[in-house]
Amino acid sequence: MSWSLDLVPLPPCALLGGPPLSGLLWTVLLLFLWYCYRVGSDPPSHSGMLKSSSGRSSFSRSSSRSPVNPIHSAPKASAAITMEAVEDEEGTESYLTPVLSHAPFPTDASAGSRKLYRALQEYAKRYSWAGMGRIHKGLRNQARNNDRPSIQKPHLFYLPDVPSIPFFPRDAHRHDIEVLEASYPKILAEFQAVYQRGIDTKLGWSYPGPKGQTVFPLYTAGVCVVSNCRACPCTYRTLLSLRTFISSNSLGSAGFWLQGPGATLGGAYGPTNTRLRCHLGLQTPAQCELVVGGEPQCWSEGHCLLVDDSFLHTISHNGGPEDGPRVIFSVDLWHPNVAAAERQALDYIFAPEQ
Repeated sequence: MSWSLDLVPLPPCALLGGPPLSGLLWTVLLLFLWYCYRVGSDPPSHSGMLKSSSGRSSFSRSSSRSPVNPIHSAPKASAAITMEAVEDEEGTESYLTPVLSHAPFPTDASAGSRKLYRALQEYAKRYSWAGMGRIHKGLRNQARNNDRPSIQKPHLFYLPDVPSIPFFPRDAHRHDIEVLEASYPKILAEFQAVYQRGIDTKLGWSYPGPKGQTVFPLYTAGVCVVSNCRACPCTYRTLLSLRTFISSNSLGSAGFWLQGPGATLGGAYGPTNTRLRCHLGLQTPAQCELVVGGEPQCWSEGHCLLVDDSFLHTISHNGGPEDGPRVIFSVDLWHPNVAAAERQALDYIFAPEQ
């Protein structure tokens, strides 16, 4: 069956004054339909695929021209672990990126760091590597951090990329500070009752560190001292009401710290920068001073100080025997910049010794 283009009624061309341009218009219409068909049927081109295919073709051509020696082409084994975050062209990385669990640990790491890393691997097998980037990086670089001269140098574990200052404002842990300060009269009364019974190791006291310091611990290295907590029930309940108290790993402690007149604790670093020490002043003579990271501070009775003891710090009591000991209630709280997933992992890694 043949079709005639004259079947379509078209008005005459007024400009040219001639017969209708039916043949020309049909030709343009057919060309437009053919163009639409080609555009719709052609697959979209991806520059990345073209680049990768061209790269593969050039690699195959170069490999065909020059044979590769398998001895020289094998990658060299690296002692250090691969980065836990995927690096882009600029070398940026994110600590939230999952870590490669099969990467080797540095060969020069200490036995303690290897033990902590094995605990991190066990935690990741049970849960996930997601969010463990900073912990992974800190364990790898712990030996290097211990050797570098710095005003902040925790000797057990350093969590990288944690902003910190020697003294933190109250807003960092406002709730816990307000709870402790509100409980100050009860805490002071229970301390005085314990102190009047006498200072003796048989009564729950201990003598850590240099001469002149005495501690009545309620928690030590994440373990509750049951007899001491029973002697101070209100203080114990106050501890349980704190939101950020480190009570589940060996990095956390709480108790009454005494420092006698003339005693000085000089040039010490705390074990980690993942915590802050909250000092509630109970008995604070005027001649007592705390210097952290080169910044001096004094305690005040009934008020709290938030201290990052991973900085180099010095504690001194320059008063006389008539001034009596300096007494504070010390509580270890989580650093506000440590994420919840990291806190859970650190609880597992630094689980208290059974």
